[in-house]
Amino acid sequence: MENKENIAEILKPLELDFTQEQISRFYDYYLFLTEKNKVMNLTAITDFTDVVRKHFMDSLMISRYLDLHQTTTVIDVGTGAGFPGIPLKIAFPHLKICLMDSLEKRIRFLKEAVTRLDLQNVEEIHSRAEDLAHHDRYREKYDLCVSRAVSRLSVLSEYCIPFVRRNGLFVSYKSGNIIDEVGEAEYAVKQLGGKIKDIHEFHIPGTDIARSLVFIEKKTCTNKCYPRKAGIPQKVPLIMK
Repeated sequence: MENKENIAEILKPLELDFTQEQISRFYDYYLFLTEKNKVMNLTAITDFTDVVRKHFMDSLMISRYLDLHQTTTVIDVGTGAGFPGIPLKIAFPHLKICLMDSLEKRIRFLKEAVTRLDLQNVEEIHSRAEDLAHHDRYREKYDLCVSRAVSRLSVLSEYCIPFVRRNGLFVSYKSGNIIDEVGEAEYAVKQLGGKIKDIHEFHIPGTDIARSLVFIEKKTCTNKCYPRKAGIPQKVPLIMK
């Protein structure tokens, strides 16, 4: 049932203590997302319970494996309609979050959403990761980089690891069997200064959807040649020949 109070019940498996203000923000986000989705393609998931489980809860599952109270700066690469960045900001208001996407209309949506939800310390950036990661203001400045983008991990690593400071983390949200994909990405991760630290597999509570979070720790600074120019990481991924 599309009821604000049901959000807390659906999210209960996360074991996070949400205030009424946070629950209201989740509900307002749902309303704005589904309203805007009627005129622009933001998500194929629009049912109330599905949005709460498959978008909000999925975004927040990282909190089971990482103490986000010890994290300050976060960049969400390829954020789309704001996942996982906006749910993370609602649940952990202290986070300073950058939402980055290559599609300008999505950034316009995100700017309006952030204003409507009255979220502070959120930056919305229209850019490609291949370009933004070479700017001093963003390169190796973040405690945590997250991404639910669908590119293979070897490609995502080149987009994301350059944003992470030394000893910080890149966490990739993945679905399905990822063993082969992780193995394929090991060379790229090492080239970019990272190391695969953990893989956390789970089902989104209340569903049969299998998900994984791949934790990559930044061990050394990324060579300045990475990421390569726009389009190259996708066409010629960093894979051991």
